[in-house]
Amino acid sequence: MSSVFRKYLFIFNISFLTSFSITDIFLYMGMAQKIRLLLVKKDNISEAELARRLGTAPSNLHNKMKRDNFSENELREIGDILGCDLKMCFVDRKTGEET
Repeated sequence: MSSVFRKYLFIFNISFLTSFSITDIFLYMGMAQKIRLLLVKKDNISEAELARRLGTAPSNLHNKMKRDNFSENELREIGDILGCDLKMCFVDRKTGEET
């Protein structure tokens, strides 16, 4: 388990965690947190390098990460750069669940 992931697990109370899977925990993470985890998993890419690949200033990306404020198109572009597909959810409609 990576040290970055351990850092996020530390935030949660261990007794609380026992009833949830890792997927459940990811549901409660903001997109900025998920992007940071992907940056570590995908060859330890820095935020500055991601900003360069997005064609934006590092300060602009840093502010978006800080506010956790991304458009759907930005998230798709980040996914493309990191070799991931974006999957957004809700679903239910009597109960295909997800969220």
